Amino acid sequence: MSEAQATATAEERAPGVVELKSETAALPETLRVRAERAAARGPKPTRVVAARGNLRLRLIELWRARELLNFLVRKEIKVKYKNSFLGFLWSMLNPALTLAVFYVIFTFFLPNGIPSFVIYMFSAFLLWNLFQTSVIFGTTSVVGNAGIVKKVAFPREILALAAVGASVVFFLFQAIVMVGFLVGFRHVPDWPLLWLLPLALVAIVVFAAALSVFLSAVNVYLRDTQHLVEVLLMAWFWAVPGIYAFSGRVHTGLVKHTLFGIPGTHLIWLYFANPLTPPVMTFQRVLYNITHAHSTVAPHGPLQVMSGYGTMWYLSSDLIVIGVSLALLLLALVVFGRLEGNFAEEL
Repeated sequence: MSEAQATATAEERAPGVVELKSETAALPETLRVRAERAAARGPKPTRVVAARGNLRLRLIELWRARELLNFLVRKEIKVKYKNSFLGFLWSMLNPALTLAVFYVIFTFFLPNGIPSFVIYMFSAFLLWNLFQTSVIFGTTSVVGNAGIVKKVAFPREILALAAVGASVVFFLFQAIVMVGFLVGFRHVPDWPLLWLLPLALVAIVVFAAALSVFLSAVNVYLRDTQHLVEVLLMAWFWAVPGIYAFSGRVHTGLVKHTLFGIPGTHLIWLYFANPLTPPVMTFQRVLYNITHAHSTVAPHGPLQVMSGYGTMWYLSSDLIVIGVSLALLLLALVVFGRLEGNFAEEL
């Protein structure tokens, strides 16, 4: 039998191989080979991936697929600005325009008295935008890649992690805008505390990864999840001190009222239970760096903007958020393993 006849016979035994080759031509080499081998083995059962709850095995698979994660992150970045004239510049123009609008509104039309308010707000906006884009894109990551999920065997949670990774890259572009605003306003950050920023960033990234992995699996079964997440994020934005100052009336009101009427407790505990609050306040403490502010509105008296907490409070708070987020991420991986067994039917 000639080589051409042998090839034709093999394709007859595995219908769909030729079509699959054309569909997977754009995939990385690892996924393409896996897809062609799977098609060559013939028809598959409906359940393409068995539910696996073994956390250790999942972590090993994720580590082995780190090159695939890198590829998917680069793909997410390229696809977002594909055929765009400005390309990656949109990652910087969008937050810059947003900050310019807020600067004009809160400086000339609705002055709130906070000096260098654009720096104060952008310090929070940087982390918030990272978290928001990570969760939104992570929630739809599995559904949005239904084609390869149903045809190729690989750790599906990588899709959600890739969305978070791409958001981190966009965060770096937006950080350039922050540097530009610091230079433009001649605003000096607290250089000795600059080492706190990586801790706060890690806390946000790990927490966003935990939510993204969990919500991406739930969204396969309940498609309303992605719409519910967008609504909840709009409300969540006001739970962090970005537009308003934490010290002053907000801090006083939280300390004044008890938690569920229990003596000795305060609402401020619930406020700091928000995993986003400590990292955002850390960025504000380092980048905004105005501990004794004076209002820009007459009579220009002292204004409480930053909290009076010391360096150890920021350090311990960020470490707590990192620890809790790591536990949530591991739990999310276990839940994802339990739910992914029926992805093929649901997609």
